[in-house]
Amino acid sequence: MAFNHLRAAMHDALGPLSVLPVTHSVPMAKNHRPSQPPESGGSRPSPDVVLDRLAARAGRSARITHTEHLPPRAGTHAIWPDRIRPEVVAAIQKAGIDHPWTHQAAAAEHALDGVSVVIATGTASGKSLAYLAPVLSALLDGSEAPNGRGATALYLSPTKALAADQRRSVKELAAPLGPGIRPAVYDGDTPVEEREWVRQYANYVLTNPDMLHRGILPSHPRWASFLRALRYVVIDECHTYRGVFGSHVAQVVRRLRRLCARYGADPVFLLASATSATPSVAAGRLTGLPVTEIADDASPRGELVFALWEPPLTELTGEKGAPVRRTATAETADLLTDLTVQGVRSVAFVRSRRGAELISVIAKERLAEIDRSLPSRVAAYRGGYLPEERRALERALHSGSLLGLAATTALELGIDVSGLDAVVIAGYPGTRASLWQQAGRAGRAGQGALAILVARDDPLDTFLVHHPEALFQQPVESTVLDPDNPYVLAPHLCAAASELPLTASDLTLFGPAADGLLPQLEAAKLLRRRTSGWHWTRRERAVDLTDIRGEGGRPVQIVEEGTGRLLGTVDESAAHTAVHEGAVHLHQGRTYLVRKLDLEDSVALVEEAGPPYSTTARDTTAIAVLDTDTEIPWGDGRLCYGSVEVTNQVVSFLRRRLITGEVLGETKLDLPPRTLRTRAVWWTVTQDQLDAARINPEILGGALHAAEHASIGMLPLFATCDRWDIGGVSVPLHPDTLLPTVFVYDGHPGGAGFAERAFHTARAWLTATRQAIASCECAAGCPSCIQSPKCGNGNEPLHKRGAVRLLTELLRSAPPGPDDVDSTGSPGVPGPGGAESREERDAGKEPGRADEPDSTGSPGAPGGAESGEKRDAVQEPGRADGPDSSQ
Repeated sequence: MAFNHLRAAMHDALGPLSVLPVTHSVPMAKNHRPSQPPESGGSRPSPDVVLDRLAARAGRSARITHTEHLPPRAGTHAIWPDRIRPEVVAAIQKAGIDHPWTHQAAAAEHALDGVSVVIATGTASGKSLAYLAPVLSALLDGSEAPNGRGATALYLSPTKALAADQRRSVKELAAPLGPGIRPAVYDGDTPVEEREWVRQYANYVLTNPDMLHRGILPSHPRWASFLRALRYVVIDECHTYRGVFGSHVAQVVRRLRRLCARYGADPVFLLASATSATPSVAAGRLTGLPVTEIADDASPRGELVFALWEPPLTELTGEKGAPVRRTATAETADLLTDLTVQGVRSVAFVRSRRGAELISVIAKERLAEIDRSLPSRVAAYRGGYLPEERRALERALHSGSLLGLAATTALELGIDVSGLDAVVIAGYPGTRASLWQQAGRAGRAGQGALAILVARDDPLDTFLVHHPEALFQQPVESTVLDPDNPYVLAPHLCAAASELPLTASDLTLFGPAADGLLPQLEAAKLLRRRTSGWHWTRRERAVDLTDIRGEGGRPVQIVEEGTGRLLGTVDESAAHTAVHEGAVHLHQGRTYLVRKLDLEDSVALVEEAGPPYSTTARDTTAIAVLDTDTEIPWGDGRLCYGSVEVTNQVVSFLRRRLITGEVLGETKLDLPPRTLRTRAVWWTVTQDQLDAARINPEILGGALHAAEHASIGMLPLFATCDRWDIGGVSVPLHPDTLLPTVFVYDGHPGGAGFAERAFHTARAWLTATRQAIASCECAAGCPSCIQSPKCGNGNEPLHKRGAVRLLTELLRSAPPGPDDVDSTGSPGVPGPGGAESREERDAGKEPGRADEPDSTGSPGAPGGAESGEKRDAVQEPGRADGPDSSQ
């Protein structure tokens, strides 16, 4: 299975929410003018009152495990640099902004000096205005050129919705500037008849990395006049460009810089980021340029009340009799319902598209029982909607006709939803940066705000709601991306060669790995070397070699069987888990059953239905070690990092009752296996270590399996990965290591940097894993510690106490890693020799029960080396947790 994960770094997570007034020393802002802390907004109830009302219902107060109060914060004003045109300053003042915050003025000054800059401040701190002031000033200068377009700017956003929202904002702000500012969106939704006008006349083009990759760069001769005048490139929400997607975007940016140089332009890059660690380092990796960071947030904040909320245990039991908590989905739907009834404008952020739809459906049903006018004031918002559906929802949100919204991160990314009173976050979103980004969507006008994190029933969420210091006293993590990943770089070298022949002088731009890849691309007959450089040899488009957001392949179309109507699409990599035969698919509040998945034609046929259950896919995984890059002794055991080959197959799906999550049954599937070459971290233990931990052959498989599940669940605290980014396998005897082994691997070809981060933070990561298991109150394992909802082997075997003893023994000999001290922002959990809770002592040191055979009848570790033909059997591929692509 795969959970979510994160890593830590060295920046204050609460920078944007500091309890002290911000005071900065910025050279060009010598006349700092402290403002008053913002007042509570009008007649709206305070966030404490709203929370008290939510907790007033019977039994609810006990669900709040912690409440953090962040008082209002004063802001510090400055003045705009005098090089900003007075017309632009006047337009900003007309919009009601008399003076910039000091971080806005500092960013504008750097931009005017031709220095690339990243603004890494909190939500609603005015990052957009910080880059718009110099951009609009430059565009106004350029409008006076003979051709009316002496300067242009390009804006990149991770989503279409954000680009559309930014265009609205720019048009409103620049209205007093007249026709000198001509913003236009250029994306997949732009009508064909408008595209030529955008190319020829727009001077501020808003697009996304996908359109830049597939549409603009391959057609650069048609964009020549725009690129020749390109002065600024704005990269908004740049913290979202992480992992494989971020690595692809980094190479797209390098291709853009190369073409700009061909046309004589050298644009300045202006990046906007949520608060993160070392933002200048991440921005430098993304752009390939030195970038100056502005991280001191001088904007004011209203009061923020942040509650941690744990759903209650139900009377139901799950697999192997484990206790089951009420789902975060059901709990969030209840909270959204109650907030809507109170008239509190709210958004509920959900990890998955299906979850957003389900919360909307449940809330509508409950609101209909109270007041028939209320269901129409709640909706779902997610990716995968058709363009007209997205635009209609955005208009309703801006007009205020919607009171409650269940949304995926398509809404998180910067859309201006000012006026919200509360945010409910259904499950930890994977990174502290995303958590604060989502929480910051409330209180945008400076009024008090309420944020609630509702824990899912998994190890990480359970750990966090009982260890609030891991959220409120730890730094926000760095962004991980690896532009030199050969699986990422190779197709972009081909794309660059198809745009302009590659020369030896270009290779420095693409990084040190480029030189070694060119002979391989020549051997594959993708590139041909001539005197002028390397040329693309094929008739097809080179940009079609890669999908920058996934693993390639055509998106699977979801089609209503009876009418032929296209409902939406799903990535090819997610099709096996999301739209397999028998899967439940939700769209715009309607429920559909998948009748057939045609992988050859990339079509899933569905029909409307009303089953009382949801579906969850299960898969099996086998893994082979290809190469070990680094190996560190941990006592007699080893911690390793290197290359692996993973074979994954979706084998079945579970039907779970809505609301309760009770398992109703399992259905087998017949889908082809898929192979992935990637990077992994793995650890081994020896027989002496097993003896010291009192792990006998009967419980070995269960102890390894439990440790694997929990370690995947805890990795988000140490690497900025999402739950679909990683997978794991545990093996009582692996044919390549000849020892009991646990693997955690990146779920992307060539790796994404997450396993490498796990290797460097392994001591802190596995210490937190051990504590998460040991401190759980259950007797033998539950979803809050060692059970995984996507385990391909049905969570069998698992041995909780064995996992605690195994990790204790492993960590006893673990050397501190280079990133384990201070730099990780680890939650500060005690090590194996440190203080333990009573539950930890009971779980880890009960000699009377330690060596009982695992009730699952787990087989002992097979002995001796096995042939390649027997590898899958030895690896017990059911004890594996592949990347979750169903989100």
